[in-house]
Amino acid sequence: MATPSTFLASLLRTSKRLGDPLNVKVNKLTSTKTQLPYSYYSIPYCTPESIIDSAENLGEVLRGDRIENSPYVFKMREPQMCNLVCRVPLDGKKTKAFKEKIDDEYRVNMILDNLPLVLPIRRQDQESSYVYQHGFPVGYKRHIAGTKDEKYFIHNHLMFTVKYHKDAQTDAARIVGFEVKPFSVKHDYEGEWNGKNRLTTCDPHAKHLVTNSDAPQEVDGKEIIFTYDVDFQESDVKWASRWDTYLLMTDDQIHWFSIVNSLMIVLFLSGMVAMIMLRTLYRDISKYNQLETQEEAQEETGWKLVHGDVFRPPVNSDLLCVYVGTGVQFFGMILVTMIFAVLGFLSPSNRGGLMTAMVLVWVFMGLFAGYASARLYKMFKGTEWKRVSLRTAFMFPGVVFAIFFILNALIWGQKSSGALPFGTMFALVFLWFGISVPLVFVGSYGGFKKAAIEDPVKTNKIPRQIPEQAWYMNPIFSILIGGILPFGAVFIELFFILTSIWLHQFYYIFGFLFIVFVILIITCAEITIVLCYFQLCSEDYLWWWRSYLTSGSSALYLFLYATFYFFTKLEITKPVSGILYFGYMLIASYAFFVLTGTIGFYACFWFTRLIYSSVKID
Repeated sequence: MATPSTFLASLLRTSKRLGDPLNVKVNKLTSTKTQLPYSYYSIPYCTPESIIDSAENLGEVLRGDRIENSPYVFKMREPQMCNLVCRVPLDGKKTKAFKEKIDDEYRVNMILDNLPLVLPIRRQDQESSYVYQHGFPVGYKRHIAGTKDEKYFIHNHLMFTVKYHKDAQTDAARIVGFEVKPFSVKHDYEGEWNGKNRLTTCDPHAKHLVTNSDAPQEVDGKEIIFTYDVDFQESDVKWASRWDTYLLMTDDQIHWFSIVNSLMIVLFLSGMVAMIMLRTLYRDISKYNQLETQEEAQEETGWKLVHGDVFRPPVNSDLLCVYVGTGVQFFGMILVTMIFAVLGFLSPSNRGGLMTAMVLVWVFMGLFAGYASARLYKMFKGTEWKRVSLRTAFMFPGVVFAIFFILNALIWGQKSSGALPFGTMFALVFLWFGISVPLVFVGSYGGFKKAAIEDPVKTNKIPRQIPEQAWYMNPIFSILIGGILPFGAVFIELFFILTSIWLHQFYYIFGFLFIVFVILIITCAEITIVLCYFQLCSEDYLWWWRSYLTSGSSALYLFLYATFYFFTKLEITKPVSGILYFGYMLIASYAFFVLTGTIGFYACFWFTRLIYSSVKID
């Protein structure tokens, strides 16, 4: 916990007095069309005397953030007009660099006092409120009337607005907002350029200020002169709540609709599970326990008839143990990260904090992955626990790392800042091999040393023949049906998550997300129990893998929805960007499969043990 002295120190650090220097930092250039971030200085913008990289955390590097110093320096509460940054003489290479970024709709991102630069856009439905967009566009294209040609114009004049909250007792103030209005202006000056020329197009002494882009700066000219204004506005927003305007929810009604919609699914499934429980645990079990004739019992329901086979280990039981262990690891990571986020520990001001937390929690959850897989493996009478531990430690991370490595090579080929440096790649491999793998083995050792889980009924030596099943009990059909409802419970929230990732919008509504996650757990558990019960009633005892795949099939619908989202919401045209999108969504779908499959498996495991331990077996 922060002590009063450290809290006071942080307040003093953020407090600025009149005339204190404010250093603007530049971040990556981003585009929703290419999804490939680039360093700010990858195009010929004005540079400071020496470019200094800020130290980035693991999450920032994974996101492709490259935070560097800039030539923009303000003085606290001292407005400046028509400040000259630099003049960039244009040649073919520089012109091409600017045009490519304008073509791909790149946006420039900057940071002041840890606040991202935003472009306020007035909402059409509400005149008084604004929607904030990350950064500002590099430039824009315009068709020339009567021709097919397009001209490229660059935003070379920036009108910054720094909002501050003044302390009532002292003269100090703290920054609570950082906004920009970009303009394109073809600057003129007198005489030959010597770096100290007075601009005729932007001169505060002549009261000639830039307020529009009526005479824009074309990229095909011989030079570009970069200028900026900075204005300071006092704000009622306190420093502690300065992020609220960035994260303002404009459509919380949709989220509530999503939750109500999901709760309807949960109520419907809960009703079905309650009916099954009443029927099995009261009516069926009481009749079985009255030792009715076999014919009467068989007429009633068939689930008791498979008691001698229901706990027979499945085919590929080792692989099932591995997947269940991985699912436990993933479930633990999501749960712990989400609790931290809901409690406010993963603040948006800590860029990359969420990603860093997820990677670290995943690594330490290896302990539970090993324990879960070894416990299940011992129940299946397995003896080679080290082999199962090895597969648990390497299978899921190995597949993800292989896809990630290929995608990273593609990003690196595009010279994007999104490509992971060798040092970060080494750090990830160290976390995996140096911490996660040993923890999986420690967990497996502990799980295998514990006494095996006893089956509630004995398993027959000879497997019972499974009767021919009705068409609707076909494994593929019932598995595909089982995935629809868990996906239905989350797909509205999924839209907002995809929008925040791929359209670079703020997403910080972890309260909603946590409720949806709880609904997902309940839905996965209940649909699997319902379909497992129907399966056992039709005397099909091969439920182990089917329970995992029933709820896990929702990942297929997630990937199909991601494909639909790609073609309807995104404007990605480059093949590399398309491969990146589908590569990352494949990783997300695989993780979702492991998570939902494990929830369904444990629900079914609990259900079968419950009903078979409640009846007397002759």
